[in-house]
Amino acid sequence: MLRFETAGESHGQGLIAILSGLPAGLCIDFDFVNRDLRRRQGGYGRGGRMKIESDTAQFLSGVRHGQTIGSPIAILITNQDWENWKEAMAVEDHPESRARYKPLSPPRPGHADLAGCLKYNFREARYVLERASARESAARVAVGAVARLFLKSLGMDVASHVVALGRVALGGEPVPFEKVLALQERADLVLACVDTTVEIRMQEEVDRAIESRDTVGGAFEVIVRGVPPGLGSCAQWGERLDGQLAQAVMSIQAVKAVEIGSGVANATAMGSTVHDEIGYDRKHARFTRKSNRAGGLEGGITNGEDIVVRGYLKPISSLRRPLESVDFESKETVKAAYERSDVCVVPAAGVVGEAMVALTLARAFLEKFGGDSMEETRRNFTGYQEQVRRF
Repeated sequence: MLRFETAGESHGQGLIAILSGLPAGLCIDFDFVNRDLRRRQGGYGRGGRMKIESDTAQFLSGVRHGQTIGSPIAILITNQDWENWKEAMAVEDHPESRARYKPLSPPRPGHADLAGCLKYNFREARYVLERASARESAARVAVGAVARLFLKSLGMDVASHVVALGRVALGGEPVPFEKVLALQERADLVLACVDTTVEIRMQEEVDRAIESRDTVGGAFEVIVRGVPPGLGSCAQWGERLDGQLAQAVMSIQAVKAVEIGSGVANATAMGSTVHDEIGYDRKHARFTRKSNRAGGLEGGITNGEDIVVRGYLKPISSLRRPLESVDFESKETVKAAYERSDVCVVPAAGVVGEAMVALTLARAFLEKFGGDSMEETRRNFTGYQEQVRRF
């Protein structure tokens, strides 16, 4: 089974990701992995931290001569900002350093500060925010890029784009996948919108938030092309792939809602206008759909159409004009603490969304087709594809 874990604090020495369960023999494109890390750092409205960090994946294990060897893959991403935080984030206890350090308090609304402090019995939010921070998502993007390489080697492509930012949104028509995929070749991510006119309006929305010392949220869409029918299962609730994808995307920092296909619009429409009618392409021996409102999943199982998942982000919680909070000691009303932050992270969240969707699909793929080597996995997959063609 494909599994991954991450470790590390936002201002600690670095982030570590471990990915286990990939077959041996997958070629690793290191430039591809590092490009995804750069994409996560880009976008209009990012904060000062992105000017400090220059994320690069250092592979520590699981790869030899550019190929996976079947053992766990460990990746290290060092934090450049560690030099400025050595005393505050020291592993060993130095009383003199602690005396110079000013604790972060009071808790900030919208963050994990208060809930985490109550959970772990901490009187300072730093202990919680360091791990709750979206900085952790860089580690997910690194292993997610490896999962994307795995899917790509089997004919599947994963891409994302921004569909809404603040009060500005794309029209309701499906966007051609080729346009979404082409965004990855842009030198400057800007706001990752396929429509440049709409993107300019989105940029103006970010400018308004900057001027008012506020933040702005939005929505990204992840699309996966080339997914075979039959991944996931309807046999048990936890095996339904749409549920797994929803949980994976919901786990991204600041995401508060997830949509599969056109699920939100479907809820207020009549059934005759929602369900995707079935056809058959005799030339290519495959079943087709006239639409894809289901987002490529029916009954928790992929149906051969594009996977379409949307993540909806709340505005970033760190505000330059802090909201009201309560002091831990006095319990008096005060202004929340301010921690350097971004104004808009929707494009970056889309890159993290790609990673989480890729990791989820890669796991589902290996659960169905298995294989200790890429050769064995491809052989199993090829046999299944022939079975589907003969159906």
